Amino acid sequence: MIPPREALALAAAAATGVQVGAAMVATRYVVNDIGPLSLGLLRYAIALLCLLPFAVMRRRVSYAGRDLLAIIGLGIVQFAVLIILINLGLQYISSTRAALLFATMPLLTMVVAAAVGSESLSVPKTVGAVLALAGVAATLGENLLAGSGRNEWTGIAMVLGAALCGAACSVCYRPYLARYPTLSLATVAMLASVVFLAVLAQTEGFFTQWPSLHAKGWAAVVFIGISSGSGYMLLLWALKHASPTRVTVFLSLSPVTAAWLGVAFLGESITPGIVLGMLGVAGGLWAATR
Repeated sequence: MIPPREALALAAAAATGVQVGAAMVATRYVVNDIGPLSLGLLRYAIALLCLLPFAVMRRRVSYAGRDLLAIIGLGIVQFAVLIILINLGLQYISSTRAALLFATMPLLTMVVAAAVGSESLSVPKTVGAVLALAGVAATLGENLLAGSGRNEWTGIAMVLGAALCGAACSVCYRPYLARYPTLSLATVAMLASVVFLAVLAQTEGFFTQWPSLHAKGWAAVVFIGISSGSGYMLLLWALKHASPTRVTVFLSLSPVTAAWLGVAFLGESITPGIVLGMLGVAGGLWAATR
């Protein structure tokens, strides 16, 4: 039986999986109108504003110099690099396919965790990861048979790169989560990413011309930012109380969320390859968490 604290952590991870799928759809909706770098900056600037009031109310945390540098580096990769890759990828592929590819993060997390010796490879975890990988392979195989263009394969590579970034960070955060409060660590990491993204967003003219979006577009941006702040807090809390592999496997819920929302709001279609991918990912989720 799963301990109550770990069960809550897995519930938080499930909520994060749903949030990721919804944010994929909202990002796909506005990314071509605002630019991937500017959208990334707005996303985490809003998320940071959501976290700051709570962080200020907490006691001041003193970080060791080496730990602080590591947390800043992880924040830049977890937020800035990861989200830039996703935003760029969503310019070429559907939100459903992007969410499905991003759901390979549990497999990558398991491999990274095993490589650094922080987790062992159990049979259920391995079976779950292989099922998820088979599902993604079915989706990519459909792309191959359809003769997809170079741009779509570029999008696929970018989203898979984002999943690798997330997997590495999920494993590397564990020692720092054990030493420092979750909220403080999240605020420092996110602040580092906002500064990094602000420098890059200048290349899109973000500070010289305010993005011109309609009301629905701005609503999507605000939703992405607020949900990212809350979702990241849930993810870090889950990582503090459960293993990285068990937590990240719940990202498998994001393709299902993205599929339904993509059909409802973006007019995307659900192809046989995507259905097979979802079945593989869902089977992987069931196997890995037993």
